[in-house]
Amino acid sequence: MQNVDAAGLGIGDDHPPRIMGVLNVSEESPYDPSVYDDPGEAAAYVDEELIGEGADIVDVGLESANKRFEVLSAEEELDRLDTAVEAMESTSGDAVFSIETRYAEVADAALSRGFDMVNDICGFADPEMPAVCADHDVAVAKMASPPDLERPGAVEEVDDIYDALTRNGLTDKTIVDPAFGGWSEAKTLEHDRETLRRLREFRGLDRPILVSINRKNFLREVAGRSTEEALPVSLAATSIAVERGAHVVRTHDVAETRDAALVGAEFARDRLRGGDDVTVEELDVTAVGEARRHVERLGGDADAAADCVTRVFELDGLAEPTATALASAAAERGATVVRGRGSALLAGTPTEIAGVAAAVAEREPTFRPTERLLREALT
Repeated sequence: MQNVDAAGLGIGDDHPPRIMGVLNVSEESPYDPSVYDDPGEAAAYVDEELIGEGADIVDVGLESANKRFEVLSAEEELDRLDTAVEAMESTSGDAVFSIETRYAEVADAALSRGFDMVNDICGFADPEMPAVCADHDVAVAKMASPPDLERPGAVEEVDDIYDALTRNGLTDKTIVDPAFGGWSEAKTLEHDRETLRRLREFRGLDRPILVSINRKNFLREVAGRSTEEALPVSLAATSIAVERGAHVVRTHDVAETRDAALVGAEFARDRLRGGDDVTVEELDVTAVGEARRHVERLGGDADAAADCVTRVFELDGLAEPTATALASAAAERGATVVRGRGSALLAGTPTEIAGVAAAVAEREPTFRPTERLLREALT
């Protein structure tokens, strides 16, 4: 995993999870506690509620990205930049300041006036954005989005999200954001839940991952909570996301989110790195889809992904003839079976396990429902 330096702040596997607090200078933004149009009040909020509570990054929004509002032009965003810059210059705390925008022109102006990084909510839909960020040598968060400056994040299927993040390339300092939330009418809560389930796949992009899941609808629905009541579900999801590989968490609830992120990091899988000549990294791969992303990144044969994952199943209630057939089929196909009293552990790659299950079902017809269960579990 490639680490990213954001104005001296390390982001990636070699660093603790980073917390991105939110300041909005857009009066239409829906979350009132983060909205300020007075630079002095904004600076006090940043110092006390964001940096003071543990934010590593302060993300400043010039307009609401909510699809219910009209999109501002670059000129209209630039009209609000003075407030953002004055607020940034009035803060006393130490943090990386990020400008949230979809326009390369706005990003260039903000970076020239002291901002440290960019949060591009349209995923390089402005083709000049990568060059602007590279010229300023800054980190940039790239949110999955169609190549349309007026439709940020309107991507539903996880495969399409992955493809959107690769569109128009990645700079050396890109952080990828799979874009949780209701960015389009077609996107459902289940799409967001599927994205979180498959979050490890985005590690295949070899860049740090940013998630913005604070108080989102797909979490609120699980517990039946309102936005005001949704902090606990947000914190639970934060720990899950960090354990699965997220490196930056964007939030309005800085102190609580920081604690949840640290818990996720504590129980995340250790990943080996280092070495003088050869770097060794244990990839966090639990499913074939995750393995396929890494195989494709290396330019390998995607079909080999099924051989890069090992699964283990316990089968209870096996009749003696079925258990014998299972052990025989496993030995023939390179899988492992450990037998017990009426049960067995079946371990191997998805290809091996599917082959074993098919062979046993052919020999013992009563095993066919079990074969179907195994095939469903392997997909």
